[in-house]
Amino acid sequence: MRITEGGVELEVPGEQTDGVEESVFYNPRQELNRDLTIATLRAYREREERAESYLDAMTASGIRGVRAAADGWDVTCSDVNEDAIDLARSNLARNDCAGTVEHRNVNALMHEQVFDVIDLDPYGTPMPFADAAFANCRDLVCVTATDTAPLCGAHFNSGVRSYSAVPRNTDYHAEMGVRILLSALARSAARFDVGVEPILTHATSHYVRTYLELEHKATTADAAIDELGHIHHCEDCLYREHEGGLLADPVETCPHCDGNRMLTAGPVWLGTIRDTEFVAAVREEVSAPDEFGTAEKARELCDELESELDEPTHYDQHKLCRNWGLPANAMDDFLADLREAGYEASRAHYGGTTFKTDASVGEIRAATEENLV
Repeated sequence: MRITEGGVELEVPGEQTDGVEESVFYNPRQELNRDLTIATLRAYREREERAESYLDAMTASGIRGVRAAADGWDVTCSDVNEDAIDLARSNLARNDCAGTVEHRNVNALMHEQVFDVIDLDPYGTPMPFADAAFANCRDLVCVTATDTAPLCGAHFNSGVRSYSAVPRNTDYHAEMGVRILLSALARSAARFDVGVEPILTHATSHYVRTYLELEHKATTADAAIDELGHIHHCEDCLYREHEGGLLADPVETCPHCDGNRMLTAGPVWLGTIRDTEFVAAVREEVSAPDEFGTAEKARELCDELESELDEPTHYDQHKLCRNWGLPANAMDDFLADLREAGYEASRAHYGGTTFKTDASVGEIRAATEENLV
């Protein structure tokens, strides 16, 4: 069957059911991911004019590579699946797009050839491909991770194995996934004396997506490692704190409720997850719906990311209010109370009732309780 996305026409095998995540060749739920990829590539080309070559490392149907080629990138599509390679080649031709198609192990390809931009969008964890990507990418590595249960600590042992870190299943599980992934990628890049800067990162639906600008200097790699640390979290009152450093100093007793159910997660990325100016530039690149089917959602996401605080955890207002035995009020009023009390507060892009603040859990209650009763 044929579908149209981003101004290109694509042949996909079999019948596609909207919302199916297991499709080998084309996943309609990833359209937002792909729309933001094209907008990010355009914004990045303005930022780094020399960037020309783009590797679609797990090309499948070729949709991401075809859209990049139609946008003027020197595209290479790679896959180990022979059917996928045939499909990607025919989809490039169908849209009169030039591109190289490689039927081979992409790790070998990345170790042999240098690319300006490498895009890793595998099924599950991207970590088996990270070292090869950082070894030979000049400018930008784009990464999708769909194994959110291991990343967020719901599948604890798998998360430890895949990301060489301790993930914890907390009420800010999406943020945990983002920061476990960024930590693992920063450590992978540092092995090659490459420093990473996340210029756009989001957790949406069943995946985490990040775009990492690279600098090939040992000192920059050291600086990225300095952004790593640990989060300590109380399972009883939801108090949390964080500390920098690769060695954890676990908190045994919660300083807020004197409880003993303290969890430690890490190493996690404690730094910013996006460059606000770049996110604004990406939003400006998202044009009309005839080219970007998720234009409204993509622009809204960019707005949320641009205004979001850099705190390494977020709270869920409804979870806090349930813990306190109080009814929740409107989010805008709740955040206004925090700001009026002198704290920073913003919505978080992870959900409608999630927010970030520099206030502790006790300070949040003291600032908002009067209007929750």
